[in-house]
Amino acid sequence: MTTQQNTHAEACAAMPPGPVMVDVAGLELTQAERARLRHPQVGGVILFTRNFSDRTQLAALCAAIHDARDEPLLIAVDHEGGRVQRFRADGFTPLPAMRVFGQWYDRDPQAALHAATETGFVLASELRACGVDFSFTPVLDLDYGVSQVIGNRALHEDPAIVALLARALVQGLSQAGMAACGKHFPGHGAVAADSHLAIPVDGRALNEIMDADAAPYRWLGDLTLPAVMPAHVIYPQVAPEPAGFSRRWVTDILRGQLAYDGVVFSDDLTMEGASVAGDIRARARAALAAGCDMVLVCNRPDLADELLMALADRPLDPEAVRRIRRLMPARPAPDWSRLLSDPRYLRARSLRSESLSV
Repeated sequence: MTTQQNTHAEACAAMPPGPVMVDVAGLELTQAERARLRHPQVGGVILFTRNFSDRTQLAALCAAIHDARDEPLLIAVDHEGGRVQRFRADGFTPLPAMRVFGQWYDRDPQAALHAATETGFVLASELRACGVDFSFTPVLDLDYGVSQVIGNRALHEDPAIVALLARALVQGLSQAGMAACGKHFPGHGAVAADSHLAIPVDGRALNEIMDADAAPYRWLGDLTLPAVMPAHVIYPQVAPEPAGFSRRWVTDILRGQLAYDGVVFSDDLTMEGASVAGDIRARARAALAAGCDMVLVCNRPDLADELLMALADRPLDPEAVRRIRRLMPARPAPDWSRLLSDPRYLRARSLRSESLSV
């Protein structure tokens, strides 16, 4: 290895997490993806169903991603339960949609809170046993019966009950060594349009949103929710741009008024709801300027590379680096075979049939 190559390798080894989360195409890393993961502006990888065939393959993929950098990249997934559960076969427990716990709470609050905690423990234990560090859960949107894309992903229509159930779920995640992410701040439940396909607009006043939809974020805070994801929704009475691109929402309200000191992720910048901010470079710059710590670029490796090139000389924000590092698990992941003999896991998993039948 030449002196120049040694210098480059040492620089890569010392790299802290950057502000861009990317994805990978298949079941194992390509050479191009390995190179992308070593870019200084990359800070994490999000996985999808296409990245999973079985637990052995998933564990190998996660190990390869972690090995790409001396300080391992954060590996994340959308694994909420119900219709948003990326890994379903080869031993992964089918998890109920979150609305189940809200309905259960209306009948038996203590049983629902216990079941939510145990579900969080199962969710996080199984992911961590395969090398996944983090799940974008829980959904804190209120169940107004309006949004099809949220639908039964929402816990309840009452913000106090949402906060209680979310805290219980997060407790289970934490007991398995996984951090949580509340989404979609300040709330996606009151609009019918799907931000994957359209640009939703919520015309309510700020005080109405803060008193209802945003209340769980205020009650939980960053010690319970070390990450938050804003909505690709425009609230024109508050700001002209979607919340994730709005300094008013992210810096003034979330970080200022609510004193939030956790990671703020953008939602996927390739979604239609992000298109109002311009091309991929403009979207990322707007989100970072608004106060986001990390931006997601999913399903478009060409746009990810374009963005990484555009951000190449951008200095890392030390506060963002500090917050992102908080999301990495603090203790070793469980081994799957030992998990299957863990009494706590087995008790938690036994609630599955009851929760699915509620």
